[in-house]
Amino acid sequence: MSELEIILSTPSPRTRASLVRDLHQLGLAEGMTVMVHSSLSSLGWVCGGAVTVVEALMDAVTPTGTLVMPTHSADYSDPANWQAPPVPAKWWSIIRETMPAFDPQVTPTRGMGKIVEVFQTRPDVLRSSHPAVSFAAWGQHAKAIVTEHSLDDSLGEGSPLARLYDLNGWVLLLGVGYDSSTCFHLAEYRISGAKRVSKGAAIMEAGKRVWKLYTDIEFEDNCFVEMGTDFEQAGNVKVSKVGSATTRLFPVRTAVDFAKNWLTERARVSLTPEALP
Repeated sequence: MSELEIILSTPSPRTRASLVRDLHQLGLAEGMTVMVHSSLSSLGWVCGGAVTVVEALMDAVTPTGTLVMPTHSADYSDPANWQAPPVPAKWWSIIRETMPAFDPQVTPTRGMGKIVEVFQTRPDVLRSSHPAVSFAAWGQHAKAIVTEHSLDDSLGEGSPLARLYDLNGWVLLLGVGYDSSTCFHLAEYRISGAKRVSKGAAIMEAGKRVWKLYTDIEFEDNCFVEMGTDFEQAGNVKVSKVGSATTRLFPVRTAVDFAKNWLTERARVSLTPEALP
């Protein structure tokens, strides 16, 4: 959608104050720890753009709250696994030898949107060290959430997702769908049968750039929309408008526990004789 189309579809400019009011009406409150997935264009025309949105989110949970955003950089990974788009196999060794090491201070995100980019560049925001699936955090629990992000099992028990679970955090889907709900991945580590895969990235180790291999699970996020819809229909989600954006708010623990049970049941059903062709 072009900026003109956004302007024409917006009844009045979205402001810092109006966004805070909408966020509070949805259920955000002082002291909450919230992971935000966002789409700037979904809000309508915002006076000040992404900067205003970040400031409104901070206002909604201050003075003791915490904001977290995924700052993933999928292109800081093994080129052998790239699909959108792939690169020629003869390039792989060159990329592995020359790709800059991940640096939480300067490495840009990929496909995460303007709100995330503005958030992660603030001097009071901390970013975790995982080259492909880092997270940025601001506020009371920021350091506890992003410190010691495990290279192996990147979204599992040594990740910011698990720290959000421990802290009884929340997820805010600001104009995006359940396909963006990263917390569901934590449930994938908490069920049996996940396929193990080898991955790689350029990182700094002992002061030197190295190409580092690590292990993880193969993510299965193609079911997240269906799972999220079932989760919402079970009455676990607050839904309201923030600006023009349909926005959802729900607890991390409730979502991960639901996802674990949902995935376990789906696996059980797929193995029953009735489900076989």
